[in-house]
Amino acid sequence: MIATPIKHYLQFKDFTADEYAYLLQRAAFIKAKFKAFEKHHPFADPDRTLAMIFEKASTRTRVSFEAGMYQLGGSVVHLTTGDSQLGRAEPIEDSAKVISRMVDIVMIRTFEQTKIERFAAHSRVPVINGLTNEFHPCQILADLFTLVEHRPATSGNPLDAIKGKVVAWVGDGNNMANTWLQAAELLGFTVHVSTPSGYEVNAELAGISNPACYKVFADPREACRGADLVTTDVWTSMGFEAENEVRRQAFAQWCVDEAMMAVAQPDAIFMHCLPAHRGEEVAAEVIDGPQSVVWDEAENRMHAQKALMEYLLLGRLA
Repeated sequence: MIATPIKHYLQFKDFTADEYAYLLQRAAFIKAKFKAFEKHHPFADPDRTLAMIFEKASTRTRVSFEAGMYQLGGSVVHLTTGDSQLGRAEPIEDSAKVISRMVDIVMIRTFEQTKIERFAAHSRVPVINGLTNEFHPCQILADLFTLVEHRPATSGNPLDAIKGKVVAWVGDGNNMANTWLQAAELLGFTVHVSTPSGYEVNAELAGISNPACYKVFADPREACRGADLVTTDVWTSMGFEAENEVRRQAFAQWCVDEAMMAVAQPDAIFMHCLPAHRGEEVAAEVIDGPQSVVWDEAENRMHAQKALMEYLLLGRLA
């Protein structure tokens, strides 16, 4: 019998477009079950266990993965920096070999992408990137699910709701921006990127081979012109707190406001992965306004990740 290769989710480009079509449809199915108070316990028999390893703290990542795993009928082990000490108390490779013998799937939220790649290379079970300095694939998966949910395709194929769209990224060229570029290249849409000088997106790091999937704008308002989705993130990501004041000054003109939303498509929506700082990267009138879907977006982390975990452990079920 030939063993099935272990599949990990470390970057958005780890999956094919066809796999994303399945995941988006499956997330909708799982969310509908949740809203109807119907049990969906594919991990109950046999019991499956998720290990969550946090070197970067997070409210949304912990709640969405932990609640999601319990809702699927599984169990959760939560490890913090003091519990795991990846690469400090013992080599990452050794931690991976030990932990993956005791659980069925691992989610890691850490700093360098190389850490999670080294862990996955020595893991006997699937590994999910809950966030690294370089990429945030689970968030973009949830964002795309939210876009499809609010602007569904008439064809019934969720990818048709995404293809050809324009996403405006305003702010820091960070892990979110890198992941949006990967999604655009794979799924056939365009990202309008506007960042302050010195904070540009790194297309080479993102591994982009088709430069036509994104356009760079010096003026953030022009980046938003004609966009179907406008999105942003905090100006200072975790780990860069020492740069906070410098970044406040550099990013002063990159606050998503009503003027930027006004030049987007009339039915454009606004997203933010949260936590948000009103008056900094986004105006209160935008994030709390009628075009904002940030609360659906936050909830959809859980549903999208449930579909992801189910797929990594059980494969296609429908």
